[in-house]
Order: sequence, then structure tokens, then C-alpha cells
Amino acid sequence: MTRLISRICWLLDQTLAAMLALMVVLVFGNVVLRYAFNSGISVSEELSRWLFVWMTFMGAVVALHERAHLGTDMLVGRLGPAGRKVCLAISYLAMMGICWLIFRGSLDQTRINWETTSAVMEVPVAGFYACGVVFAVLASCILALDLLRLLRGEMAESELQMFQESEERPHPDNVDSAKPR
Repeated sequence: MTRLISRICWLLDQTLAAMLALMVVLVFGNVVLRYAFNSGISVSEELSRWLFVWMTFMGAVVALHERAHLGTDMLVGRLGPAGRKVCLAISYLAMMGICWLIFRGSLDQTRINWETTSAVMEVPVAGFYACGVVFAVLASCILALDLLRLLRGEMAESELQMFQESEERPHPDNVDSAKPR
């Protein structure tokens, strides 16, 4: 299952890059067309907004998998390994609860907006809210697998921190990928 999640995150990385490239082309093209030719791409603004929201949610899944979120360990850093494990388990459970709330709310909004179409693209607005459903499912899988590893005692002490303290300092799991080649 861990291998499947890693492949999904790799695919998400590639998709995020393509979405960002499409956003750049749409927005830049629209600016050039407006200033140079007094016209524009009508779907540019709406599609870019949708892509940005999807990128945010899917990027959060990748960051969760890579433990790349920023945070601070002012309290947890002072605890021993047992205290860190307890805090980590509690945080996993809390995040899974939040994922459940995001899932329910996004699913409700997706259902409500199934028949509603967007103003410019004229596609169901449900696609906009579906990103929350996808995020909640993928994030819950990652969190559940990590919680299972924690409960089985398969996590190294370096993994008892779910975030990076600083953007400059790579997480211990990603040290090899951060080194210049």
C-alpha cells in the first residue's frame, strides 16, 4: 500500500507540474491577448482558479506524504520518544477526524452542485468541490498507514516529527534527495 501511495504522489507531482504550466500559459496568454489584441481567453480566469484550488489540495497530499509541511516542535521536542509517539498518535487521529469533516462537507457540496454549471466553462460546479473529497480520501490513507506503522513500532525516532522545522533544512527522510548531484 505504501508503494501505491508513493506512485500516486509521483503521479500527482507530474499532474501538478502540468497544471501549473497550463495556468501560466492561460494567464500569460490572456494578459498578452488583452493588452496586444484587445481580446482574451474567456475561460482563462475561471479555469485558472479551478486549477489553483486543485493544485492546493493535491499539493497538500504530496506534502503530507513527504512530511514537507512546516511546523514547530516547541512542546513535542522536549518530550521523550514515548511522549512523541503519544502526541503523534493524537495528531494523526485529529487529522483523520478533520479529513472526515472535509470529506463530508466536500461530498455534500459536490452533490448539491451536481446540476449547477459554472458561469463561463459551463461544466458542473461539483468538479470544483470534488477536490476536497479526493484530498480527504488520499490524506486519510496516508495518515492511517502512518498511524498503523506508529502503532506497530515500525517508525524510526527521526520520523516522530511530521513536519520540517525550516524550509532550508530538509527532513531526515529526504536528505539524500536534497543533496546536489
